[in-house]
Amino acid sequence: MPRKIVIHAGFHKTGTSTVQAVLRANRKALMPALAIRLKGQMKELISATRGYSTYGTADALDKVSRRFDALLADLPGMPRRTLLLSAEELSGHMPGRGALADYSAAPVLMYLFWQRAKVAFPNTPVQFCFSTRDPMAWQRSSWAEHVKSSGMTLDFDDYDAAYPEAYDLAAVISEVRGRVPAPVRSYALEDCADLPLGPADPVLDQCDIRDDLRAKLVPQPPQNTRLDDTTLAALLRINRTHRDAHARNAAKAELLGKGADT
Repeated sequence: MPRKIVIHAGFHKTGTSTVQAVLRANRKALMPALAIRLKGQMKELISATRGYSTYGTADALDKVSRRFDALLADLPGMPRRTLLLSAEELSGHMPGRGALADYSAAPVLMYLFWQRAKVAFPNTPVQFCFSTRDPMAWQRSSWAEHVKSSGMTLDFDDYDAAYPEAYDLAAVISEVRGRVPAPVRSYALEDCADLPLGPADPVLDQCDIRDDLRAKLVPQPPQNTRLDDTTLAALLRINRTHRDAHARNAAKAELLGKGADT
């Protein structure tokens, strides 16, 4: 069983991609102390958490439970290592997708993860870690991500008016703390600018990584940063012009210099 389980469950647009890039780049160095599971090792579970955030049904939650149980059952023995799960989608889809207005699924999902982890490993401590961001900066970044990655046609002001609760990440964390009988840590992206490993440092703090090991880790540049306003305006025009998803994605890929087949 793991020595400890740390669940880094978001949120989107708070430096999580950079955290995961650091973990991926330093996986080998961290291996003696840390067993890491990122999105690529949790595809089935993440599909289920997204589904629950969308539909909110008992069946959808049961699917999350079964897939989380399967992930834990597949772990090797690791009595000296911490298990770190890091994926913002563990909290579900990012708000701003159709009727999905907030992260209200996250407290339910975190309680389920705690409950199932304690069933699988009764003597293993479990704790949760969330990253936050200035609310309006988060709202603008989430809108930009939707413009880039989906068919979003709202301009920012209309998006902000349509999803007024989406950026209250502090309220979600407070609800998680009230629901889950385990430590729930949080940190602000703005406080990470001068840290050696950026937003990965507070996550590694929760994993009790020794200073001598931390000193060997290689930082990574910020990932998935917000596009400039001119590019976002062009992407928004594409979303408003192309109703066909294939044509829309091809036009976006050409604009972003990726080529139509990427």
